[in-house]
Amino acid sequence: MKDAPAPSVHWLAIAVMAIIVGTVAVLALSDDGSQANVEHFFRLLYECINGSCYGSMAGVSAWLAHLWLWIIWVGYALSVIGLFVIVYAMMRLFELRSREKEFYGTVIASATVGPGNNPRWQNIESLMESERAGDWREAIMEADIILDDMLTRQGYKGDGVGEKLKLVEPSDFDSLQDAWEAHKVRNQVAHQGSAFNFSETLARRTIAQYEKVFREFEMI
Repeated sequence: MKDAPAPSVHWLAIAVMAIIVGTVAVLALSDDGSQANVEHFFRLLYECINGSCYGSMAGVSAWLAHLWLWIIWVGYALSVIGLFVIVYAMMRLFELRSREKEFYGTVIASATVGPGNNPRWQNIESLMESERAGDWREAIMEADIILDDMLTRQGYKGDGVGEKLKLVEPSDFDSLQDAWEAHKVRNQVAHQGSAFNFSETLARRTIAQYEKVFREFEMI
């Protein structure tokens, strides 16, 4: 069941109807005001359509002229109020835009990865300080992953580090030979496992070769 309209709606409808009925009644009166004259009403309507409505207003009662004046003043007042509302809304909008620009335009500084500040390389160095061969193997594997990422960021494409190194021009990569030798040791460590004769000397030399590559490209 629908809710009944609010009482204010009823009163508004009644007021509008009263204005319409009153206007029609006044316009339908004859010039002397003695009786209703429908022909007189349609004549006034015809004159208004043809642009002479203001001239026929002389025969309309004074209260209708005052009503029209009030409508004009109310319209002006509503226009001024509407103008203030628009100006206020625009000011609030500009304020909101300014806050959004300030909030979203703030760049959050992130931890830089560069010379002397590469946590992945620091992890490799900590692994190399160990006395266990397993940690040395892990350090070499991690260093080769960093090399793979570096080559990818430089635009080299291929299936693995070996395929990417084949695309490198020697003139663009001073430590290319060191990268190849270090990668070959990585492959032996990965494929042969414990069967590979892996010494601390070889591990440190391989890590030194990776380090040479990374320093050339300012990775560490």
